Amino acid sequence: MISVIYNRLGIFLLLFLLPLTACSESMEAETNDDATQTENEVGSDFYFPLPSDPGEVHSTEELDFHVQTVVEGLGIPWGMAFLPDGTMLITERDGTLRLVRDGSLVDEPIAGVPEVFARSQGGLLDIEIHPDFEDNGWIYLSYSKTGSGGSNTAIMRARYEADSHSLTDQEDIYVGTPFSTRGQHFGSRIAFDPDGYLFFSIGDRGSMNTAQDITNSNGNLFRLYDDGSIPEDNPFVGRDGLDEIYAYGLRNIQGMAVHPKTGVIWTNLHGPRGGDELNVHDKPGANYGWPEITYGINYNGTEITPHTEMEGMEQPVMHWTPSIAPSGMDFVTSDKYPGWQGDILNGALAFQLISRIVVDGDQFVHEERFLEGIGRIRDVRQGPDGYIYFSNESNGTINRIIPAD
Repeated sequence: MISVIYNRLGIFLLLFLLPLTACSESMEAETNDDATQTENEVGSDFYFPLPSDPGEVHSTEELDFHVQTVVEGLGIPWGMAFLPDGTMLITERDGTLRLVRDGSLVDEPIAGVPEVFARSQGGLLDIEIHPDFEDNGWIYLSYSKTGSGGSNTAIMRARYEADSHSLTDQEDIYVGTPFSTRGQHFGSRIAFDPDGYLFFSIGDRGSMNTAQDITNSNGNLFRLYDDGSIPEDNPFVGRDGLDEIYAYGLRNIQGMAVHPKTGVIWTNLHGPRGGDELNVHDKPGANYGWPEITYGINYNGTEITPHTEMEGMEQPVMHWTPSIAPSGMDFVTSDKYPGWQGDILNGALAFQLISRIVVDGDQFVHEERFLEGIGRIRDVRQGPDGYIYFSNESNGTINRIIPAD
């Protein structure tokens, strides 16, 4: 009788404990899944897997590294931006916007992109996401827009809808004037500073004297709120000149980045034959001199101006003569690149290389050039995974710099 009771008690306890054990295993599985997901989100290979055989080693003064091609099959990749979910957006100058998801290029371009003037230096240009993208979904595009009298640079904001693979709520928040039939010097880079102000550039559109005329949009750096409205403390509000202008006398800005410590906007620009510049924009309303002062000359060898300096006009942090044709740029903050923190990485189109620029405050210290001859580098960005990415328009690729160790 006692044996029967114990047997029945054992069966009861077994039946009672089995659901708890199963529940415990289920909870453990969910916890492990969460842990794996978190590890992937913060891991070094979140966007693209690291290569098992990284190939050739390249050497610089401070670092040995590999170059990994992560995206192929592009036209002329002009700008790139990273979304919080690990996807990448890439503009192609012909007017297409591409998406890279789970490390692979999606075949179908994103719909809803504005019609662009895709000739000469015009087209779909830069792309940037709003600092509060996760809350509002805004992305910003610069592009050459046609209209009465020709074309000029416009800034559009829109939202990307993953379900429809398209842009929605498109609106031009700025359109440069006047329109011109010329096909060059549209700019145009975009950046948000730490205070949430939107900065962007428009070139002189191939008519150099417009850069000294602050009643038109050409040859300027602009500062707006994220919706396109004008900050009341912009330097020309209530004065002669366009209220949206932040700085002027700038031939054709092709790179823009925010200093990681000061929050100040830095840019590079194309000079004519010589006189490419790296500039810091810590003085609202500053005149950078083009074409009254320049270190360059006309393409035919004739003089533009005898002056390289003039009172009331800013000097560049550095200039490139002969011209390297600088392009996209970014500051290095990642700890993946020992010895590079605080430096500027700057692409070059004509010289087909990447330039590492060492600065002390706003003073030039040293330049090192590497990957010479690799192709026309159009953009350079540090990704959220801490790696440096660059676009190569010579072979239609996006590439990543991976330290050798």
